[in-house]
Amino acid sequence: MNILKGNIEKLTISGSLTLIGINVNNIGMSAIVIDTPKTAPYLKTGNTITVVFKETEVIICKGNTDKISLRNKFEGVIETLESNELLSKLKIKTTVGNISSIITTNAVKQLNLEVGTEVTAMIKTNEIMISE
Repeated sequence: MNILKGNIEKLTISGSLTLIGINVNNIGMSAIVIDTPKTAPYLKTGNTITVVFKETEVIICKGNTDKISLRNKFEGVIETLESNELLSKLKIKTTVGNISSIITTNAVKQLNLEVGTEVTAMIKTNEIMISE
């Protein structure tokens, strides 16, 4: 699991959903939850929260990401790369902190990934969980 600390900067509420703007190390992130400040009182601007997402939900890209709809994009450098027959685990040093990703070993080969490669780690807004 990837675990980061951040502060709530903005809340946009629509019905029972809340889009949360989060500041993590001065970098913006977003998450969407099935909760509102009425059902989850910790959803208040300025509150510190924990941001959690699975390693398998981190998408890796090399090159330009301007025309991708993902909102959570963090540039970084691969610090460690452990490959097995089917899956590989990458640890990426980014501006929001270290992020781990598990992708297929075939993808690692296709992208020519190795320690020191510059990549962008991306996480869909709906794949991020938050807690107090």
